[in-house]
Amino acid sequence: MTDEEATEQVREEAETEETDSDREDPLGPESTRLVAEVATEDAQLATDLEDHLAELETAREDAEERADDFESKLKRKQADFQNYKKRAKKRQEQMKDRATEDLVENMLDVRDNLKRAVESDHEDVESLKEGVRMTLKELDRVFEDEDVEEIAPEPGAETDPQRHEVMMQVESDHPEGTVADVYQPGYEMAGKVLRTAQVTVSDGSSGE
Repeated sequence: MTDEEATEQVREEAETEETDSDREDPLGPESTRLVAEVATEDAQLATDLEDHLAELETAREDAEERADDFESKLKRKQADFQNYKKRAKKRQEQMKDRATEDLVENMLDVRDNLKRAVESDHEDVESLKEGVRMTLKELDRVFEDEDVEEIAPEPGAETDPQRHEVMMQVESDHPEGTVADVYQPGYEMAGKVLRTAQVTVSDGSSGE
């Protein structure tokens, strides 16, 4: 083989190796490295996204669990409140019934005394009056136990529209507009007016 033939053969082999090298890495070493880095970053991003989605799913499940727990507690509180209202209403009714029973029980002796006075055969008026006085005293005791007080203003007292009902104006030596007389007493219980007192008021004419 001549020198020229040998040189041509070496050149052809070099071209063949260069062609094979280009076919194996058409973009070159730098491009391959960049592609590998991008692929790695994409894989990491995918992993991070999966982790984030898993965290969000866990947070959602926790939130639903807390919401269910809160709803359950709310329903229990509502049920407890309704039961409390029922118990309170029942206690109020029981207290009202008991108060009525106590009042009726206290009035029994008063009724017995009145009944004995009516059924009495004696004609002694004073004795009858004494029986009535005793009955009235017994009734006053019941009123006192129940914190019931009589509303009977003294003549000359100022009128109170919350406690007094003016029936008419009459001649009187008391100042005009003040109480002249009590036509019918009123009553109050623990500060609450049960019945206003019916009174007459002075026109002030007799005091002139």
